[in-house]
Amino acid sequence: MRSDNTTLEEELLLYAVTDRSWLGDRTLYEQVELALKGGATFLQLREKNLCDSEFLLEAKAIQELCREYKVPFIINDNVKVALETDADGIHVGQHDMEAGNVRKLLGENKILGVSAQTVEQAVRAEQRGADYLGVGAVFPTGSKDDADDVSFETLRAICDAVSIPVVAIGGITKDNIKELKGSGICGAAVISAIFAQKDIRGATEELKKAVAAAVK
Repeated sequence: MRSDNTTLEEELLLYAVTDRSWLGDRTLYEQVELALKGGATFLQLREKNLCDSEFLLEAKAIQELCREYKVPFIINDNVKVALETDADGIHVGQHDMEAGNVRKLLGENKILGVSAQTVEQAVRAEQRGADYLGVGAVFPTGSKDDADDVSFETLRAICDAVSIPVVAIGGITKDNIKELKGSGICGAAVISAIFAQKDIRGATEELKKAVAAAVK
């Protein structure tokens, strides 16, 4: 559920992307709640291996959690699940459904995020209805096998080329986020920097402070 008092740019400050690789003895629901308690401002549910029925059940539960914390809830890639849960929006990559077609299915009032690695991809995504861009990988990452490297110069060029908010993704930690200062990003999207940590809530709190300092 989106807060009435913040802009999308502000909501994208600390963008948590789920990954069940590090569940351990916790459920994904429990991990997400810890991240929300730690101050995550945006949540993407990313499931590449669940069937639609399981994905849908999980999405409904975590959506309610996000509503409780007044944090936007986004589905990765699966338009069907996004529509059935009435999620706040969806994020698609360059190899998923084309952004313009996703916008037609979602309608105008939902958030559409698109991954981009080049200025050309970024401009095209904005023209076809994207509300924000996820750009990366800005640092080496093991979370996404298909993530292409994006230099600081390209990241800054993308931010300069579009009028919509840009979040950086890929290998971001509380220690290296400062290297992106001055690029023009409004926030950072992270996976392992939150969900691979033993103290998820504490890690989220520290990361949020570091990201806020880097985007000022």
